Amino acid sequence: MLLFPQHQQQHTSINGFRCFFLIHKNPNFFPSLLIPATTIRHSNSLSITSSSIHHNQTAMNKIEEEDDDENNTKLNPLEIHRKHNSKSTSFLLKRLSPQHPEEDADDDEEEEGMSEDEKVKLLELSLVRRKTPQFPGSIYLPQSPPPTATAASTPPLYRLFRDTDIEEDDEMLLKALEIRRKVTSEILKEALRNGKFSITYSTNLVSYLPDYIDYIMIEAASMKSLPEFSHSTFNSRAKTFIQNSNVVPLIRWFKHNSLTYPQIGKLICMSCEKLEAIKELVQWLKGIYVKGEALGVVLVKAGTNVLGRSLEELDDSMDYLERNGVRKEWMGFVVSRCPRVLSYTPEEIISRVSFFRDMGMDKRDFGTMVFGCPRAFGYSSLEEMRSKVNYLKEFGLTEEEVGKLLAFKPQLMSCSIEERWKPLVKYLYYLGVRRDGMRRILTLKPMVFCVDLESTIAPKVRFLQDIGIREDAVGGVLVKFPSFLTYSLYKKIRPVVIFLLTKAGVTRKDIGKVIALGPELMGCSIVDKLEVNVKYFLSLGIPLHSLGEMIADFPMLLRYNIEVLRPKYRYLRRTMVRPLQDTIEFPRFFSYSLDGKIIPRHKLLIENRVNFKLRNMLAISDEEFIRRVEDAVERRRIFESGLAMENLLNSEPQQKDSGTEESQVDSGYRQDGEVPRLSPSPV
Repeated sequence: MLLFPQHQQQHTSINGFRCFFLIHKNPNFFPSLLIPATTIRHSNSLSITSSSIHHNQTAMNKIEEEDDDENNTKLNPLEIHRKHNSKSTSFLLKRLSPQHPEEDADDDEEEEGMSEDEKVKLLELSLVRRKTPQFPGSIYLPQSPPPTATAASTPPLYRLFRDTDIEEDDEMLLKALEIRRKVTSEILKEALRNGKFSITYSTNLVSYLPDYIDYIMIEAASMKSLPEFSHSTFNSRAKTFIQNSNVVPLIRWFKHNSLTYPQIGKLICMSCEKLEAIKELVQWLKGIYVKGEALGVVLVKAGTNVLGRSLEELDDSMDYLERNGVRKEWMGFVVSRCPRVLSYTPEEIISRVSFFRDMGMDKRDFGTMVFGCPRAFGYSSLEEMRSKVNYLKEFGLTEEEVGKLLAFKPQLMSCSIEERWKPLVKYLYYLGVRRDGMRRILTLKPMVFCVDLESTIAPKVRFLQDIGIREDAVGGVLVKFPSFLTYSLYKKIRPVVIFLLTKAGVTRKDIGKVIALGPELMGCSIVDKLEVNVKYFLSLGIPLHSLGEMIADFPMLLRYNIEVLRPKYRYLRRTMVRPLQDTIEFPRFFSYSLDGKIIPRHKLLIENRVNFKLRNMLAISDEEFIRRVEDAVERRRIFESGLAMENLLNSEPQQKDSGTEESQVDSGYRQDGEVPRLSPSPV
C-alpha cells in the first residue's frame, strides 16, 4: 500500500476490492488511477484488476511528477492508465468528477429511467451485511451518504425514490425493512454457527424466530442512542445484543432437553425479554416429574402468563392439589396432559377443586379423576363446566349421581354440548330412545357421549339395519347393550356376525333376530368364547342347523362358560334321564341355576310322582310351579280314584259268580292299603 501525505484519502469499495482515491488539494483535481490493495494472481482481461504491479508503480511516479509541477497542470480525466471497460469507466467519470455539473441532469434522467426492480435491487445491495461475490471488473455499490454530503460517492439512493408518493414510500420502507430482517437473520445464523451449531440446524431454527428477529432489530436500533454505540454500524450492534442476551447457550440447553424447532422458536418469541425465566421454569417442571419431550409441550401450551408468575405461586397451586388427593408423583403427568393448569392462579385452583368436591367427590375420587383425565379439571372454564353439569341433570340425574358419573368417566367434561351432546341426543330420539333409555346409556356407558356421531355411531346403526333389524327395534338394542356403540365395526362387530353365519349355523334370516335378542354377543371373543362353546355343543351330537336354531331361540347360549354348561348337561342326562332333544327344544335350560332351581324342582316332581317338560318345569315362578304340581297331583288322584272305583264296580258281579273277590281286590290294592305307583306321564 502506498501512502501520500500530501493528498486527501477517501476510502471506498469497488467490486469487493479496497482502493484509495487520491484527491489533490486542488478541488479540480480528478484522480485517474485506482490502486488495488490486493494482488490478483490471474489476470486475463483488460479491466482494472488485470494491471501489473509495474504498471501501477509507473502510474504512481507519473502522478507524483505532475503534483510537483509548479503550474499544477490539470490532469485530463479521459487519460486513464488502467483501463476499465467502457461502461464502468463512464460510470466512474460521471459519479466521481465534480467538473461536469451538466451531467447531473443526465444522471437524474438515468435514475428516473430505472425500473422499480432495479431500484429495489440497488437498495438491497446497500443494506447487505457483507459484500456479494462478483466477477472481476464489476463495480460494487455501497450505501450512499445522506443528501448533505459533499464528497463524491456512489449513486445516491435517496434520489432514486424522491418522486414517489406516500403509498410508494410506505411500500419501499416495507421492502427495506424486509431486507433488514434478512440481514438480521444472517447475523443470528452466524452467531449460532459460532456456537457450534450446524448450518442446517441454524437455518431451520431461525425460520421459526421471526418475532425474535424483529426484537433484535428494535434493540439494535435503540442502541444507537447510547454513546458507546453512536458511531457503530447496525451489524455490530446486532451482534453485541445477541451476545449479551445469551440466547445461543439457551438454545443449546433447549436442544439438550429434546425440544423441537417449533417449540424453541415459540418459547424464544414468547419471552424475548425474559429468556432466563424459561430456564428457571424448566428446572421447576423437572422437580414435579415432567420429563423428556413433555417439557417443550408444557412450556409452549402453558401460555405466556405463566412466565410472569413466581415459582412460589406455582408451588402453592401444586400443594393444594396434593392435599385434595392428587399425588405428588402424578403432578408431572397432570401438567403434561393439561399444561393450562399452570396458567391458573392459586385462587382459581381452589375454586375448581371446590366445584368437583361439592358434588360429593371425596379426595380419592377427585385425585383419580384428575389423574385419569387432567383436561376435565383444567381445560374448560368454570362457566362451561357448570353448564355441562346442568345439562346432565336434565336426564334425571341428581348432583351426587353426576359427581359419581364424572368420577367414573371424567372425559365427559372435555366434550362440547353444542357439538357433541345435542346432536347425539337428537339422533337417539329419532331411533326411539327416550329419556330413560338415554339415562341408562349415560350411566352404563358414558363413553357413548364422548365419541363422534358421524364417524362412530351412525355407521353401526346402519349396519344393524342392514342385517335385518327393524328401525323401531334399533333403539332397544342400543339401550340393552350401550357398549355396542363403542366397539370397532370392522375389527369386532362384523367378524362376530360372520362367525355366527359361517361357523354357528345361524341363517341369514335369523341373524337380525340373534343380534336383537343378544347384542351382548358383540362383546364376546371369537377365539376364547364363541368358538369354544360352538365346538362343545357340536361335540354333544347336536347338528349344526339345530345349533343355529338353538342360538336363534336363545343367543345367550354362546356366552356361558363350559364349566357351567357341563354339570347341567350331565345332570339332565344321568339323573333326570332326559333325551338330548329336550335341550334342543328348550336351550334356555342352561341359563338356570343347577343348585338353586333345577335340582330342587326336579326333587319336588319326584316326590309328587309327576313329570313336566323342561319349559313348564323351569320357565315359571316358584308359586306357579307349586300350583302346577298340586294340580297335577290332584288330577292324578282323581284319575286313580276313578279308575279304582270302576275296577271295584266291575269286580262285584264277578265275586258273586265266582267267589273270587279277594283275588280281584288284591289285583287293585296292596296288602298295606297303598295305591300302586304308576309311571307318570309328562304333563
